[in-house]
Amino acid sequence: MAATIIDGKQVAADMRAELKDKVAKLKEEGIVPGLAVVLVGDDPASRSYVTAKERACEELGIFSDDNRLAEDTSQEDLMALVDKLNNDAKINGILVQLPLPKHLNESEVLLAIDPNKDVDGFHPINVGKMVVGEDAFLPCTPHGIIHLLKRSGVELSGAEVVVVGRSNIVGKPIANMLIQKNDMGNATVTVCHTRTKDLASHTKRADIIIAAAGRPNTVTADMVKDGVVVIDVGVNRVEDATKKKGYRLVGDVDFEGVKEKASLITPVPGGVGPMTITMLLYNTVESAEKAAKSKT
Repeated sequence: MAATIIDGKQVAADMRAELKDKVAKLKEEGIVPGLAVVLVGDDPASRSYVTAKERACEELGIFSDDNRLAEDTSQEDLMALVDKLNNDAKINGILVQLPLPKHLNESEVLLAIDPNKDVDGFHPINVGKMVVGEDAFLPCTPHGIIHLLKRSGVELSGAEVVVVGRSNIVGKPIANMLIQKNDMGNATVTVCHTRTKDLASHTKRADIIIAAAGRPNTVTADMVKDGVVVIDVGVNRVEDATKKKGYRLVGDVDFEGVKEKASLITPVPGGVGPMTITMLLYNTVESAEKAAKSKT
């Protein structure tokens, strides 16, 4: 029997409806959640992503502060803008769109963001809190994966999870989140990567596979057991002459093959992707709620 498809678009829509209600309640208290987005340069992919975030803010009633800077913006000017946003009471979340132009020090910029406004969850203070299990803003894509699993009825406690990939954006944080002693974790996690000698020996025993390797067909049908839950984080372009753009998007998993053995699987696109912006909004609203409580 073919797998049930986890519809990331629908889960994201459900969560946004819940967030819209929270925003309305905050507004009744005179609080408007605010998200500042900083885009340096004119990279088409980054511009498209930022525009999508701004549309999502408008949809939920979140104030969006759009800061678009020239490609040759200096480190000093960018740091000054971050400092200004840190001290702006209207702003609950700050997002500096990555990657930055090569002449800018990315680490220095991210470190300068107030951890209480770090809605991307990348500041070392928030990363450290996540690792030790303290309350913190969680990175958006891994946090979205957890919500996809929970809202699909997947039991995480005691599950054997194999994470394929060890990036700072997905692999490392999702592994840390899944081993935490709380209702989002309690899983047994194996992290595999490019130096793993026999990937299939690990994936074959997994109850849940999270593929975030950045390479098509990293996980194939012969590498999984029947009934596995598969979360495909990969977004890869492969040539396809039948498509108008000359390519199509695929994940890291051989979807057609694996879906015949899996119980649940995310598609690409339409799986994990829609959750990332939703979790950014989630963190922004949470930041506004925390700011509201600190005033009482």
